[in-house]
Amino acid sequence: MAYLLPSEFVTKMVDAGESKVFMSTRDTLIRAYMAGAILALAAVFAITASVQTGYPLIGAILFPVGFAMLYLLGFDLLTGVFVLTPLALIDKRPGVTIGGVLRNWGLVFVGNFLGAFTVAILMSIIFTFGFSTEPDKVGTIIAGIGEKRTLGYAQYGAAGMLTIFVRAMLCNWMVSTGVVGAMISTSVPGKVIAMWMPIMVFFAMTFEHSIVNMFLFPSALIMGGNFSIMDYIIWNEIPVVLGNLVGGLAFTGLTLYATHIRTAPKRNMG
Repeated sequence: MAYLLPSEFVTKMVDAGESKVFMSTRDTLIRAYMAGAILALAAVFAITASVQTGYPLIGAILFPVGFAMLYLLGFDLLTGVFVLTPLALIDKRPGVTIGGVLRNWGLVFVGNFLGAFTVAILMSIIFTFGFSTEPDKVGTIIAGIGEKRTLGYAQYGAAGMLTIFVRAMLCNWMVSTGVVGAMISTSVPGKVIAMWMPIMVFFAMTFEHSIVNMFLFPSALIMGGNFSIMDYIIWNEIPVVLGNLVGGLAFTGLTLYATHIRTAPKRNMG
């Protein structure tokens, strides 16, 4: 399985963050677009499996197939770059600026959204036979998820906003651990196993992932979900993006960097 030591794979995290900051606009958008599209397809796959079997856990076990595919192909999710690019800034890599980090985040956000939105349109065509019928069972459930995870939070006001933020924070703690998992091993089976574990946890716990939601909510709106675009933006996408940023950086990026790169001096027992 060729396991890398933490000090080695955390250095790889900083290197990856640096390379993403300097990547061309074209490549950043293409890689983000494909990541959003593949993750959206995996979400459809997982929801379909959950509906067919009646066991949501089956969907959670299968969902990481999309995450593993997109990272093996070298594509980028916003939840991943939230963790990696700031490390290059903190490590004072030459030429890495706050502006460069924010540019990367903005481009990846746009690319992820366009990819997920493309799949939302294509799957809505499938679920409704080209918009000629009501959505099928899976389509109806997706439309219901959109309503439940916007208006469902809104009815609790500030408490709902806190809940969605914490669910998003915990989500990217797990998802960014999956991003790191791709760097822990140099073999494909090792990478896949290391990515699979935390991604399965996030999906099974129904935490809030900004890119999965870029598919779910447009799909729900296209298929007649009873909520508005503003409900989606205010009561899901904005707090989820912020929660994903805080959770991934605080629980994964900064903790690994602090203890494996900026290691504290060893205690003198003399």
